[in-house]
Amino acid sequence: MRGYAEEFVDLVVTEVLARAPSLVGFSTTFMQNVPSLAVAKRIKARDPGVRIVFGGGNCDGPMGAALHRNYPFVDFVVRGEGEEVFPRLIDVLDDRTDDVRDDQLATVPGLCWREASGHCRTNPQPAPLPAERIPVPDFDDWFTQLEQSPVAAHLEPKLVLETARGCWWGEKHHCTFCGLNGTLMKFRAKSPETVLTELDELTRRHRVLDVIVVDNIIANDFFRMLLPRIAALDWDLRLHYEVKSNLRPEEIAAFREARVTHVQPGIESLVSPVLRLMDKGVTGTRNVRTLRDCESAGLTVTWNWLYGFPGERVDDYLPVLRQLPALVHLQPPGGVARMLLERFSPYFDDPALGFAQRRTARPYRHVYDLSEAQLRDMVYLFDTEPAGLTDADAEPLHELIERWTAGYPDSTLVRIDEPDAIVVRDRRVGWPTVDHRIDDPVARAAYLALEHGRSLPALRRELAAAGFSVSESELRPILDDLATRGLVFHESGQWITLATTAVPIKVG
Repeated sequence: MRGYAEEFVDLVVTEVLARAPSLVGFSTTFMQNVPSLAVAKRIKARDPGVRIVFGGGNCDGPMGAALHRNYPFVDFVVRGEGEEVFPRLIDVLDDRTDDVRDDQLATVPGLCWREASGHCRTNPQPAPLPAERIPVPDFDDWFTQLEQSPVAAHLEPKLVLETARGCWWGEKHHCTFCGLNGTLMKFRAKSPETVLTELDELTRRHRVLDVIVVDNIIANDFFRMLLPRIAALDWDLRLHYEVKSNLRPEEIAAFREARVTHVQPGIESLVSPVLRLMDKGVTGTRNVRTLRDCESAGLTVTWNWLYGFPGERVDDYLPVLRQLPALVHLQPPGGVARMLLERFSPYFDDPALGFAQRRTARPYRHVYDLSEAQLRDMVYLFDTEPAGLTDADAEPLHELIERWTAGYPDSTLVRIDEPDAIVVRDRRVGWPTVDHRIDDPVARAAYLALEHGRSLPALRRELAAAGFSVSESELRPILDDLATRGLVFHESGQWITLATTAVPIKVG
């Protein structure tokens, strides 16, 4: 694409300047800095009177101040949420007189600006915006341009809806590797009434029923207060939500009834000791249960497997790696990768957690013509000495996930209840084609109890309460038999069944 970049930047700048703007704003997140800076620099070169303002996720905290400091053609940077701050900046620029300019700009929260002397100033960031003051974006221009575009016939547009900001789990237990919320961790959710109104207005206005909810995590009370009301509308929606991975059956059912078809649970691993290092507040068997129950409900699941955590041990992985072939009927991770050191994460903020040495990630050196010292405050990702699994240690994990991904579309493992038995219909790639019949009363009761995930002592107590007086030594052969047949997953002393209760529709 490098050969097209120059022409494209000129095309964009010509279009923008044709509107005779006095100010041009850029919202930049993740990989949008370079194209934004390229266009901004050329706008300034062709019309020095146009003011340039940057905002967005790449401008949070010290990153915004560094961007402003390193690129003099950027007049202003708004750090933090901009919905109320940016209009205040516009008012100052509209109303200011030359003799009070600095005093006025100093009142705009989160603003990076230059004094008349050229000295860079950085105002303190504002408090997080209350949820009910988060406006709904106006998508009219986008849909108008899409209708006129030659690529319209090749696209299926989706609406973007924001119902909450921040992360309620991160407020209590910040996942050690995660820097996504930056300085805005405080969780805020709109009221169910507001969400319903916005959903109704956007879908009717744009006649689009695919809706991606961009929240980092769903509000807990939405399962009771919002999703049932969406379900009652009986609209043909297709919703996406990002969730915590310890979903309960009733929550998955609420998703399904409300036309949520795609979820992104923060699974990250199936190895409990590693999940503890992440501070995820969930176990490996609990994550497997979520995969199984979402498969039964026909929910598409997106997740990634991360490794490379300080304190991670090969021995913790071995029991899980041996069992991954039994999970081939469940939705595999979209990828396997070593974790990256992200700004704002606990691993970044506290070097004592295991990443004492850090430097700006190597790709940035091919992107920015800046020194390491200048880059350090501006970037989001950092290189550090590898921790946990070595690349050689991780190779079996990569290979097993590749096989899992290849075998998933043709694999099913389905539980069928009969009056006097449980039949598990096994059609998994790499396993014998067989119908496993479980008709022994104790084995059948054990299987049903393990649907929820149990330790051996807890299983014995549950069976005793159901009238089956069996010892742990008598239960062990039953569990071993189920494990040999790949019908249960066991890890860190917990056991859970793997069969789904329905045959899912699989999309390749």
